[in-house]
Amino acid sequence: MPFCFHKCHYCDFYSLVDTRDRQGPFIRRLTNELSALASLAGPVKSIFVGGGTPSLLAPTLWQDLLRALGERFDLGEIRAGRGEFTVECNPETVTPELMDTLAAGGVNRVSVGAQSFNPAHLKTLERWHDPANVGRAIEMARAAGIRRQSVDLIYAIPGQTLAEWRDDLRQALALGTEHVSAYALTYEPGTAMTARLARDEFERADEDVEADMFEETLRVLRGAGLDRYEVSNFARAGAECDHNLGYWRHEDWLAAGPAASAHVGGARWKNAPRLDDYLDFSDEGFAPVVDLETPDPKRALIEAIMTGLRLREGVDLSRVRERAEELRPGAGERLLAKAQSLAGEGLLVFAHNEAAHALERVGYVSLTDRGFLVADGVIRRLVGVLGV
Repeated sequence: MPFCFHKCHYCDFYSLVDTRDRQGPFIRRLTNELSALASLAGPVKSIFVGGGTPSLLAPTLWQDLLRALGERFDLGEIRAGRGEFTVECNPETVTPELMDTLAAGGVNRVSVGAQSFNPAHLKTLERWHDPANVGRAIEMARAAGIRRQSVDLIYAIPGQTLAEWRDDLRQALALGTEHVSAYALTYEPGTAMTARLARDEFERADEDVEADMFEETLRVLRGAGLDRYEVSNFARAGAECDHNLGYWRHEDWLAAGPAASAHVGGARWKNAPRLDDYLDFSDEGFAPVVDLETPDPKRALIEAIMTGLRLREGVDLSRVRERAEELRPGAGERLLAKAQSLAGEGLLVFAHNEAAHALERVGYVSLTDRGFLVADGVIRRLVGVLGV
């Protein structure tokens, strides 16, 4: 959903402030794309609607979209409560009518973009919502029967103190949410936030302060019963986001809408990130595609390590070692040796230490809390020994 009423300064996702009122044409075009994609899908395990600001879409258009999904796809798992249907929401655009519409259409999870409960930090991020509306949005979702809610937060905002970050975490927990996504502010190329940093309008957070915030996140959320299951995501047991787990586990997913990305059978592609192109072009319903990547064993192996180590469950080292050996003799042995070395540094842990020497018994390897702090570096060191 590409529409926003304002472009937040840190955001590098494709979105636009649409002055031409193209929500109706967009939904008609999206419905055509969904009709084309339906032939590729079996029973649907999960749906995730991101943006942009999906909650900005008019409820009547949501009704059209939800009806189209129900008519074209097998949503039996979702309707039976075994699947997951998430919609991202901006707290300022949530209404009881919208939540009732989403719930009636099978939505059973909302992700509310709070980012902060501190007005000064929201202003820095160019987020224009009343912090109190986060709680109101969650209550509206619950009243409509949407039983699962997540809250998104950002830390390491310029000028933010450790105490203020702790307060944001506690306010999110006070809402009774079962899932929190906590992201360090990143300065992506081409964003207004990065341009402002270059103009010295503010100083980025000190690295030591950011590390303290990361560790405080663990302490506060774990203390409330939400454990980390991915680098930036915390949930009570059983409340993990199944859709995002599918991404990190390299399952298959289809993409609909401008800039949406897909992964099917080892191939990846992305719809063109331009609304005009999306509206004007149709290949029997399919959208214009960019960045097509055909299946590649080397890339798949590297991605399996990169995405797997993002997860608490870690990487099946037996499997990736075997795949590395198939690509280049000796690579599997080097991978195991490097994993053992990183474990010795306290950055990785084996699922069962006594099994670290037999291929069939190596099991899983995952990041420790220390390892999560330097996850990118650990991944680079592992991938660097493959020589593929």
